[in-house]
Amino acid sequence: MQLLFFGLFSVAYTLTLMGNTAIVCAVQWDQRLHIPMYIFLGNFSFLEICYVSTTVPNMLANFLSTSKTMSFVGCFTQFYFFFSFGCDEGFYLCIMAFDRYLAICRPLHYPCIMTKELYTGLVMFGWSCGFILFLTPVVLISQLPYCGPNIINHFMCDPVPLMMLSCSEDNTTQLIYSTFNVIFMSGTFLFILCSYALVILSVLWMPSAASKHKAFSTCASHLAVVALFFGSLMVMYVSPDSGHPVRMQKIVTLFYSVITPLCNPLIYSLRNKEMKAALRKVFGSERLVRKT
Repeated sequence: MQLLFFGLFSVAYTLTLMGNTAIVCAVQWDQRLHIPMYIFLGNFSFLEICYVSTTVPNMLANFLSTSKTMSFVGCFTQFYFFFSFGCDEGFYLCIMAFDRYLAICRPLHYPCIMTKELYTGLVMFGWSCGFILFLTPVVLISQLPYCGPNIINHFMCDPVPLMMLSCSEDNTTQLIYSTFNVIFMSGTFLFILCSYALVILSVLWMPSAASKHKAFSTCASHLAVVALFFGSLMVMYVSPDSGHPVRMQKIVTLFYSVITPLCNPLIYSLRNKEMKAALRKVFGSERLVRKT
């Protein structure tokens, strides 16, 4: 079974890298995509590559290994980077929702508001916030006393099974961690929902059917990614002591750590004519024109 899992997840990981790398390359090489919406999408895709690479390669190595071990420092390093990148993804989804709100609800003011300075600042904000905010939970959990069992019943260093290994139950750390998750996920999710609610209301007032279709198509792909990302996270981390069965924890974690990054390139590219045209240009015959 482990060899079968190794094959399945190797294919999924390879496809994830290929799909997200294709979007990054398309945004980088096609001048028509050098606008804020696609710059944010290119950064989001590169973030997905980093996100999935913090856990899947180690998981694949464990499928082939008889001694599935990881050092204390290595475990918490994986924990920190995986969840920092996860936080960054949530912030990037907020940034992309804000960008769509400005573009659709304030089209005349959009070029004046979304200047190069602003979207560059938003890109830097999206990359840095997760690393800053997640320092506190990682430090608190790493300071718990680990003097007994050292076997994590999971395929990654997830905070819930890590806290279960602690020799003493620290209600303060659990409360801080749960509060952090509730504030982060509820805040970002509500911001995204409000942004797209305003977008939808604005789209309904558009006189042109073609404009409505284009706006709804863009928003639908974004909302699909939001649903995939936040749905599984809220099940797991809003209440870490909610008593989910171990098997269910692994399945849900697998969903947001492997399946979601695999689906995102398909969602964004299949529903976006500009992106499909750019991908054909970059990886098709038109790429030869650029080299000349």
